[in-house]
Amino acid sequence: MRGVARSLSRIGSHARSGLFGIIWALAWLPAVAVAQQAATTPTKASQTSPAVASTSSSTLEPVFTLPPPPFTIPGLPPIAGDWIVSVGAGAEYKPDFEGAKRYMLSPIPVFSIRRAGSPERFRSPIDSASFTLFDYGGFHAGPVAKFVAARNANNFAELAGLGNVNAALELGGFVEYFPIDWFRMRVEVRQGFFGHGGVTANFSSDAIVPLAHGLTFSAGPRFTLESTGATAPYFSVNPLQAALSGLPAFNARGGAHSAGAGAQLRYRLNPQWEVHSYVEYQRLLGDAAASPLVQLRGSPNQVTVGLGASYSFDVRVK
Repeated sequence: MRGVARSLSRIGSHARSGLFGIIWALAWLPAVAVAQQAATTPTKASQTSPAVASTSSSTLEPVFTLPPPPFTIPGLPPIAGDWIVSVGAGAEYKPDFEGAKRYMLSPIPVFSIRRAGSPERFRSPIDSASFTLFDYGGFHAGPVAKFVAARNANNFAELAGLGNVNAALELGGFVEYFPIDWFRMRVEVRQGFFGHGGVTANFSSDAIVPLAHGLTFSAGPRFTLESTGATAPYFSVNPLQAALSGLPAFNARGGAHSAGAGAQLRYRLNPQWEVHSYVEYQRLLGDAAASPLVQLRGSPNQVTVGLGASYSFDVRVK
């Protein structure tokens, strides 16, 4: 464990000083402490699938009992039965906006749902909200949704003269595959509405390693493609905006948008409580990186550090 602590210390030494360094340390220090404690006690990691944070299901009586749904949809699994709902909260230290070089601390919600008795499937911090409709062997697929917050030019000096970008809702689907139980590949394709009308495709893979009973480490690469409709609202500078902002005019087009990597530590204290920490890095590519907003007022290097906790309880649908 001393070797792990020294490695994390070396990584942290390259991070941004000040508040970013503090958040970085907070994201990793609790997990290192948990690992040190777990290393001194017998573990059952060999009895737990690496792709699953916890396979245990709650034996408590449901906290809520809901009436049966007014209708069913043919071809979809029935909703009636017991479900495990997880809710919680966390915080992220991330760029003020995509392409920014300054950072802010933001609250984030935590929510997931699965059928009682089913294993808790691996989830990455970059996964959008999704629901599995197709489950066969190592393949899973279903709908996906993501909310993209509005970008208000009045909130950040770097955006002066560039105008606002409305909030966007991205809807689409995902496919993920576990060729082996400790490795996941996932693709999300989403169509934007309102704030932007483009298409975004996220590709990711993660190796999932149990370090001790209840403690899981995961890490892997990320890559994103975007259409022009998804890139231009955030990185283009039209002639009027150029005159108002002092930036040169620029017509951003789609293509390769970013590449990077991420890592996560999750620790399940018991069937109800779980805590997690993570770090994600992406390097903007193509026209997103070439935009004057990024070149002159921002940075193509984007880092997000997060902490969170969640509580799970049972819900029964008649």
